[in-house]
Amino acid sequence: MAEIRVEASPRKHVLTIAVEDYFQATALQGIVPSRQWARFERRVENNTRRTLDLLDACGAKATFFVLGWIADEMTELVREIVVRGHEVASKGYHHRPLREMTTGAFREDLLHAREVIERAGRRKVLGYRIATGSFGLEDLWALDVLAEEGFAYDSSMYPRLRSIGGEAWRRFPFRHVSPRGDVIVEVPLSSYRAAGLSIPFAGGNYFRQLPHALAKRVLREWDARYEAPFVLHFHVWELDPEQPSITAAGALARVRQQRNLARMPERIRDHLQTYRFGGVADYLGLVPAALEERPRPPAPVRLATRATTLRTPVTVVVPCYNEELVLPYLANTLKELRRDLESFYDLRFVFVDDGSSDRTWDDLHRLFGSLPSCSVIRQPRNMGVAAAILAGIRASSTEVVCSIDCDCTYDPHQLAGMIPLFGDGVDLVTASPYHPDGGVLNVPAWRLALSKSLSRMYRVVLGEKLATFTSCFRVYRRSAFIDLDLHESGFLGVAEMVGLLAMRRARIAEYPALLEVRMLGRSKMKILRTILGHLRLLGRFAFLRAQRSWSPRPPLSRPASPGVSETADGRSDKWVK
Repeated sequence: MAEIRVEASPRKHVLTIAVEDYFQATALQGIVPSRQWARFERRVENNTRRTLDLLDACGAKATFFVLGWIADEMTELVREIVVRGHEVASKGYHHRPLREMTTGAFREDLLHAREVIERAGRRKVLGYRIATGSFGLEDLWALDVLAEEGFAYDSSMYPRLRSIGGEAWRRFPFRHVSPRGDVIVEVPLSSYRAAGLSIPFAGGNYFRQLPHALAKRVLREWDARYEAPFVLHFHVWELDPEQPSITAAGALARVRQQRNLARMPERIRDHLQTYRFGGVADYLGLVPAALEERPRPPAPVRLATRATTLRTPVTVVVPCYNEELVLPYLANTLKELRRDLESFYDLRFVFVDDGSSDRTWDDLHRLFGSLPSCSVIRQPRNMGVAAAILAGIRASSTEVVCSIDCDCTYDPHQLAGMIPLFGDGVDLVTASPYHPDGGVLNVPAWRLALSKSLSRMYRVVLGEKLATFTSCFRVYRRSAFIDLDLHESGFLGVAEMVGLLAMRRARIAEYPALLEVRMLGRSKMKILRTILGHLRLLGRFAFLRAQRSWSPRPPLSRPASPGVSETADGRSDKWVK
């Protein structure tokens, strides 16, 4: 079939730009779930303005495909794109592949996104691009849905190898007619044709990974050979070489995400200065209609379920060592935590800087120093995570004290399930990803096997029926720990706490928790040193156990709290949900 041409304005190439933050990139899909987006440092605003300045300097116009989530969170940013003369189109609300959505879910997502983008930009949204992946021949039903919902064009097709079969004309803009008779124009991202295959080469990752001379050659050949415009694209985060590295991502994902970021601005500038570029609507001769300002729907009213006077006072201790990269993420996470638990708990926070050598101390004061119910203390030198936790416990003024990881590998929201298990007679509630009802996400298999092996050894040596002994995510009875004398101050001290309580016949509760891989920064644990230390500590506990007569733990003076089961000898078994 011959190429189906679309009546267009005087020849320009087409520039499309994705407005999303670095942690929303396709390369990180599966690593950073959308429920955690609000916790990351937002760089999309600065990156978008950097992009707008580059376009102004080159005299170029573009279509900005905006995530609905971005438009909901950063209304003024969308408005600024429009004010500076560019088209705003939709990239869906969340970063979801088409194949994860039913027809109904796809329709709901695109309508929701269009509504919030139009409210933010006050312009009719004419176009759409799928947030991740691309449309193939098996996805033409999605074009039917878009046409039925009144979208003028789509730009989700990206011909790759034989994805368009023998229909080479689909490499260029074409009209698609739905079974109902609705018409939509498809504006595919450009590809290079070689040996009967469509090689994707529209910009973005390809322009960063491949030599710039090759990209210039492809554009030059396209400009000379085809009447259809070259449809170029990139993401605003690709102009940000200082973006944080998501250390949870694999090596290939990090290459896809970060290679040649420092070179990308000048590469894009070179193309924009060589050719004329405009947006998709400009190419199609369309003008997005202005819309009346729409009021933002009121936020749902959060009803307190407990009287403020009945809130339990709880202190959250956060040990920090060289965590300047993580602190913005932590601040956003704790903001959510305070909001979600404020009806039940009077939360106070103690941040312990464990002798950091970076900007952690200054950033802790900047982010938390002026907030109510927050205090920041500093260890004179790096003494280890267990020593930092104990320092925080001693600095607390409440009987219920929690410790969380600064990197939030355990979601602090799980405290909502842990604190209620802190019943009479219980001195410690510890999070357990190795509990039958717990779990881990994206943690390397070797590290998981090592940790589980150590926990089995502690279980045998201490005779304590726990699945996890090394978690820093816990709830403590302050009076049971304030005078605790630890021999180990680092990661070993976390396990030593459990061992000392076990020797006292104290009651330890276990909560099945979810452990996720660290998103930002690097773990401070020295693996070999830690393994040898655990073996030494296990030997010490075995010796102490042999020297002591361990009597059965006395029964609780009051009935156990829901969630704890008792064995025949009166010892507590695993906690259950």
